[in-house]
Amino acid sequence: MPVVTGAVRPEGFELDIDSRAVTPDVLQEPGLDGGETSFSRYVLRRASGDDRLVGLPVFVMRGFRHRCVLVRSDSELTSLEELKGARIGLTGWPDSGNTWTRALLREAGVDLAGITWTVGPLVAGETGKDRTGPVPFPDNVSLTGDGLAEGLADGRYDAIMTPFMPEEFFTPGSRFRPLLPDHRAAERAYYERTGFVPGIHLVTLKRESVERHPWLPQAVTELFERSKRHWVLRRRLLADTTPWLLAELADTAETFGRDWMPYGAAQNAPMVAAFCAELHAQGISHRLIGAEEAFAA
Repeated sequence: MPVVTGAVRPEGFELDIDSRAVTPDVLQEPGLDGGETSFSRYVLRRASGDDRLVGLPVFVMRGFRHRCVLVRSDSELTSLEELKGARIGLTGWPDSGNTWTRALLREAGVDLAGITWTVGPLVAGETGKDRTGPVPFPDNVSLTGDGLAEGLADGRYDAIMTPFMPEEFFTPGSRFRPLLPDHRAAERAYYERTGFVPGIHLVTLKRESVERHPWLPQAVTELFERSKRHWVLRRRLLADTTPWLLAELADTAETFGRDWMPYGAAQNAPMVAAFCAELHAQGISHRLIGAEEAFAA
């Protein structure tokens, strides 16, 4: 946001940011030099030998996934282990976030092949999102156009995976709740165990743009780093966008230290390696690649 508003400006080049409702397919738009890109789609391209995108280790979307599993408010389910053999709806199969969430199930000993999966929109009628990606579905995965939230409410699913909550989630008497009664504690334990917050989207540049301007990756990375620092300082100064944001900021600093969302290849190598391993283990990527290959210049 500091870059969008002009509070932080590029040094040595001009930057025109086009804000989108849907993550762009950078390679399909001649007018773009780069853009926000799905982490999983980027890694899948790399694994297939397609290096037309140069990924920057600038993860502009990150987030824990324990909170992203919803059940009905009257459900007796309270743990990931209890999802063995369940019927689960999710908003996209190869999505970065859902890959991380399925990784939690695998870690809990849940066989993904024993789940009945249904891929579809959170709410019926949603458009503009690629839910299937460049990989074929396993035999236990089907596609629907019906809304997953209503499917959960009427009992078609035991749980759903979604990075964004249905509007009803924020209302008194909601029919939905997180699967884990204390997902925050589970997420804190996950961080203590792994040392990272999962990356979801990153910034990429077209290779042709990088070849024209070899200095561009470093310049864009530095711009986003300055923007992030500016954003953090402003949030700490104007901590009234939610009633308890000040306490949240203090707790975040105590838990994660100076920076909970670091940029850079070395800083993110463990997280990138874990994600690439999950894509391969879940059968989404046919080839296992390492963190060093994902961000080869």
